Amino acid sequence: MRTLAIDCATENCSAALFDDGAPVAGECRLLGRGHAEHLVPMIARLPERGKAGRIAVSLGPGSFTGVRIGLAAARALALAWNAQVVGYPTLALVAAMARAQSDEAGTQGVSVAMTGGHGEWFVQDFAADGTPQTPLASLRPADAAAAVGHDCIAGSQAEALVALRGRGEAMPLLPDARRFSLLGDTALLQDIAPLYGRPPDAKLPGANA
Repeated sequence: MRTLAIDCATENCSAALFDDGAPVAGECRLLGRGHAEHLVPMIARLPERGKAGRIAVSLGPGSFTGVRIGLAAARALALAWNAQVVGYPTLALVAAMARAQSDEAGTQGVSVAMTGGHGEWFVQDFAADGTPQTPLASLRPADAAAAVGHDCIAGSQAEALVALRGRGEAMPLLPDARRFSLLGDTALLQDIAPLYGRPPDAKLPGANA
């Protein structure tokens, strides 16, 4: 089966095509902004314009706008191609990338720290086999530094967390769809609802009534 992987939940915007798990082609660009303008052309530059029987898309947490752009693209392409859509957590891919690059993460596990909203960080611990060990949390930096359980820290806030904690190995990484094949099937989710990582800031009128 061919799989198109899409990830634009962070500053990175990436898309990659896989055939039975083997990479065919892919592209990753550090944008910050402008994912909506770049994602579809990026997919169109893939072989056969990225057409696949399965589409895997990052569910977040990350940028509210970026997560929704990825999901909208995945749903639209799935409808056009009659393809299956699955999701995966952003932090799980970052953890898998870290395990592939670090002997320590590959044998002892890794903690992921990513930029969140309102000055908080998204953090989660993963075992050496990629299994989540703690629930996803959005914490203030000091609380995040106290909460993580591994010395190998990966993600966009890895260096800041290691500096704050005073120990550990920092692996500054952003998710990249070209590394999607590092994820095991257990990380894939049939429910493709966004993972925001924190309660919404806005509340409906009368919600507290």
